[in-house]
Amino acid sequence: MSVSFCHRPLGEIVADVASWNPVRDGQDRLIRYIDLSSVNQDTKVIDPNEPIVAREAPSRARQLVQTGDVLVSTVRPNLNGVARVPETLDGSTASTGFCVLRPKDSKLDGGYLFHWVKAPMFITDMVRKATGASYPAVSDRIVMESPIPLPPLAEQQRIATILDQAEALRAKRRHALAQLDTLTQSLFLDLFGDPIENPQRFPVKQLIEIVDQNRPISYGILMPGPDQEAGVPYVRVVDMNGGGIELGNVRRTTPEISNEFRRSLLKTGDLLLSIRGHVGRLALVPPELDGANITQDTARLAIRDVETSFVCECLRTTSFQRWMAKHTKGVAVRGINLGDVKLVPIPLPPLSLQREFAAQMSVVERLKTAQRASLAKLDALFASLQHRAFLGEL
Repeated sequence: MSVSFCHRPLGEIVADVASWNPVRDGQDRLIRYIDLSSVNQDTKVIDPNEPIVAREAPSRARQLVQTGDVLVSTVRPNLNGVARVPETLDGSTASTGFCVLRPKDSKLDGGYLFHWVKAPMFITDMVRKATGASYPAVSDRIVMESPIPLPPLAEQQRIATILDQAEALRAKRRHALAQLDTLTQSLFLDLFGDPIENPQRFPVKQLIEIVDQNRPISYGILMPGPDQEAGVPYVRVVDMNGGGIELGNVRRTTPEISNEFRRSLLKTGDLLLSIRGHVGRLALVPPELDGANITQDTARLAIRDVETSFVCECLRTTSFQRWMAKHTKGVAVRGINLGDVKLVPIPLPPLSLQREFAAQMSVVERLKTAQRASLAKLDALFASLQHRAFLGEL
């Protein structure tokens, strides 16, 4: 049975959050600082940074958060950088780049609120209201004025429980995929050793030297516009997981916009590398996305004369992720320049050894494909439940 929900602005049902100046008031205290890069845009959890000395805190470190607060990144709302503060980070200081939502217990369930800020309806509203071409953002005021469908508290809790259970199933499937990723890394290191240390003294070439010169390293579309039902698919960083691409989440742009960025059109087997936001994610382009495109946050690597799966796993190693982290710049949105990407040093073992590794990878990839298919079904189920929940139909 469908239930009619009233709608209330978020600002009416969340509490005020205290702020402070750690540089002035904290002195030599160690504090936990949550910045925009701390939020994992896929898992929607906070990856805590090491404690910092209060007097060395950045100017954006101002908001005192507590367990259960919901953090909503006001920068690049299309990436949906949201998270809920766990007990371990109670009393931390959050960046002013977040709008902090602290639910009033008598009116708003924290779990329900957290699911709402992850819902497509909320994300679409924020994207529509964002301003700025190259650096889109919304204000705290816009977030606070946005309406949330609000059933009675008991109904909010029931909905949150159902969505939590569905989310838990998806998390288990992602964990299984992560375990397969660990296996591929073990296979790589057993055969080749650490690629930065290069213990077997393989010859080294820069990444630009093993890319098809007719399809140079390129980033993609700056502003793909609204999702098109029958347009050209394009891959976002958020779509890249576990060395693959979540096809069910891929959006589409118009052929005209894609054609403006035809330099970054994809072919089956291309390697994608995220270069903004979460730098260092990798994915191989499947046949379903031949002719698709990418966003400005991703670089396309058209590898030639080298096994692409070898290069992919090479770049996924901890040592190469550290290499890229050292070359990543920026504060609110961190990124690595294409100039640095082109200079990535790739050790090149004999092609026969690369092919042996690629054969092992193909076996693991078949297992990953099955896991991704299962995850896609769970994602579709969750999306359906989520949609119905906030329409009062769950």
